[in-house]
Amino acid sequence: MGAHDEDDVARRRFDVADTAPLLLDTRGVVTSWTRDAERLLGYPASEAVGEDMSRLLAHGDAGRVPDVLERCRREGGWAGLLSALRRDGRPVPVMARITSAHEPGGRARWLVMLNEMGDAHGWSMSRSVLEQMVGGAPVGIAIVDTDLRYVWSNEALSAFGGGPPELRLGLRMADVQPGLDSEAIEARMRQVLESGEPVVGYEQVGHVRAAPHRETAHMLSFTRLEDDHGRPMGVYYTVVDITDRHRARQRLAVLDSASRRIGSSLDIGRTAQELADAAVPGFADVVAVDLPERVLRGAEPASATTTDEPGDHVRLRRAGHRTTGALEDDDPGGGAGGGTGLPDLGGDASGDGEEEGPPVVVYRGDSPPVRCLVGGRPWRADRLDPAAEDWLPRLPAGSEPPSALIVPVRARGTILGVTTFLRDGRREPFDEDDLVLAEDLVSRAAVCVDNARRYTRERDAALVLQRSLLPRRLPEQDAVEVSACYRPADELTGLGGDWYDLIPLSGARVALVVGEVPGHGIDAAAAMGRVRTAVRTLAALDLRPEEILAHLDDQVARMDQEEDVTAGPRTEGVRAAGSACVYVVYDPVDGRCVMAAAGHPAPAVVAPDGAVTFVDLPQGPPLGAGGPPFESTEVILPEGATLALHTDGLLARGEQWALDSDRERLRRALERSAGALDLRCRTVIDALVPARPHDDVALLMARTRRLSPDRVADWELPAEPSAVAEARKTASRRLAQWGLEDLSFTTELVVSELVTNAIRHGSGPIRLRLIRERTLVCEVFDGGATAPHLRHPRATDEGGRGLLLVSQVSRRWGTRFLPEGKVIWAEQSLTGPDG
Repeated sequence: MGAHDEDDVARRRFDVADTAPLLLDTRGVVTSWTRDAERLLGYPASEAVGEDMSRLLAHGDAGRVPDVLERCRREGGWAGLLSALRRDGRPVPVMARITSAHEPGGRARWLVMLNEMGDAHGWSMSRSVLEQMVGGAPVGIAIVDTDLRYVWSNEALSAFGGGPPELRLGLRMADVQPGLDSEAIEARMRQVLESGEPVVGYEQVGHVRAAPHRETAHMLSFTRLEDDHGRPMGVYYTVVDITDRHRARQRLAVLDSASRRIGSSLDIGRTAQELADAAVPGFADVVAVDLPERVLRGAEPASATTTDEPGDHVRLRRAGHRTTGALEDDDPGGGAGGGTGLPDLGGDASGDGEEEGPPVVVYRGDSPPVRCLVGGRPWRADRLDPAAEDWLPRLPAGSEPPSALIVPVRARGTILGVTTFLRDGRREPFDEDDLVLAEDLVSRAAVCVDNARRYTRERDAALVLQRSLLPRRLPEQDAVEVSACYRPADELTGLGGDWYDLIPLSGARVALVVGEVPGHGIDAAAAMGRVRTAVRTLAALDLRPEEILAHLDDQVARMDQEEDVTAGPRTEGVRAAGSACVYVVYDPVDGRCVMAAAGHPAPAVVAPDGAVTFVDLPQGPPLGAGGPPFESTEVILPEGATLALHTDGLLARGEQWALDSDRERLRRALERSAGALDLRCRTVIDALVPARPHDDVALLMARTRRLSPDRVADWELPAEPSAVAEARKTASRRLAQWGLEDLSFTTELVVSELVTNAIRHGSGPIRLRLIRERTLVCEVFDGGATAPHLRHPRATDEGGRGLLLVSQVSRRWGTRFLPEGKVIWAEQSLTGPDG
């Protein structure tokens, strides 16, 4: 047998007989009927067109039609045996093959090919009949032999590139379409040849010769062809272009990824970077997000970004940037590997590193980014010359002239910046659909950027409130060395209801205060500010700690009553009732420490040797709650001991702070802390408090000091007029020893007036004490309980000017009551009355 005869036999092996093609719509209704279908089943076209497919099948198979159509929609096709009905009612067994005949932009249709399975000759029909049937099909169809070489293909397959059917004969897939993964496709063909099981709906993404720069997607279905003895002859496959569906899925995937990634925080820079990360590499190769400086600070964008003169320049900040691969001219260690890379400064960028924050980008007033920023309209270009467009962000090394998209970052009618997308010239340029996707991406990010901007503005305002409510810096004094740490539960605003304070008192003493109000956030901070202000006001009265808390309890109850009146029935006001506070007064002269608590943990004491104990402090009721009176406790602290005052948030179990197990945790943390007081304070916080605590935490640590005896002078005075002159001389001599002769005159005046006042109006023993601290303190004690009053005497009055003179020569003066009497004191600056 010659070569011609062998080729003729091979061709006849693929000839088809009794093949009846017809078309169905998506509901299974016949829309096109051929003469072959009329010959097979006997129905003329006038009777078949418009009929449901189930009317042409025997009763047993008619009910299978919905399931078959569902499999076609799900898998792209179907093949199997059915029992058809002739017009005369006789059943006919047929092999049915259903494949997609969808046309891009047209109506969805299914191509059905019926082959009679009875005594028909089957494969005896000529090749021309086969070409008439499938040559004009809208889907690509081809047949390969067992060596996977082409033996037949239709014209529709030529639309994918690779040449006409006659040039494909004898070639392999890799020869025809090198841009596809031919190995994977041929692996599916071999699988079908070996198993006989068809493969339906296999998707392949790549570049076909008909569109080398455009990524396309195809759906392929493979079926084994057998001879009369069941031996495999080759593979019959169909190809449908599903690029539009693939690109739609890609866009949905990009949007889905953006929805999950963009807006994870209320940080403007991070949000801008998330936009860039979401678009690379799936949508673009380079993304740059540029925002004005004012937006990054949380302010409204200024109208000054508009420019009327072509020579104007606009400064923006590169808040987000991402690129695929390494940037051109980068060193090997910078920006490679698909990371965020080095900051891209554009053509006219200037970023010398002197300014904090994202790098500065300077655009000419006539550049596309500025036109988009000013006009608020997107801009698109298919191909750009990087050498001519100096505003372009730098491209990955080896890139071809890019396609570009610029989209304004707009939210709530306000333009906040611009986003630039670049796509390598080796990829398909951006089209209108890409522009719609880019606008959707940017609009989602713009809302998040605007939310972050508004949050930044509100948070800055909240931080200003916090700085006004909490002490920026604790006062300098000689009584204690102090350090404080504060960690709010509300990490967004940084505000909470806990507070701490150090208040200088008369006689070189200090008050240490730690407290908290219920709740978190700005409402709790506002209530805390009111309570803290009340504490400082009451501290000026120089009362004992339990009396301070009693007055504070009344004040808190009054605050809530006022809040109930002003808030109204539909507004939930800020409540201060239930607040807790511990108030401690420490005297560095003798180490005496007096404290009282209102629903607050007792302080811990770290001895100079490191041993930790807890003060046995009677617990009073929370402020504003009513209950038994407050009680105080007095302890003597050695020099170098450390007081640790804290709110209950320091211990994780909240209200269980009184349990021994919680105290043990605090004890171990205090024992492990070492070094400077600031470091010890942070160490304790880090050991006991998570990064996101469930409750606000305040910790105040104070290491005690003692005033040396040579800085304190104390004298007992007789209650008689002659003691006044002796007191003046004694005080003057001590000032000379301290080198404070310049204060002798004013000090003698103060001593004279205070001692005289005690002799005339007081009772019991009289003591004079001078304390040299940061100021010179003069104190006179007597047993009387009547407080002196400053008054302005008339010109004819002979007396009553003593306290007026004391107030004129002193920085401040006042009265402090003790259980055994009172102390009238006055402070002078060590630099003299004018200092």
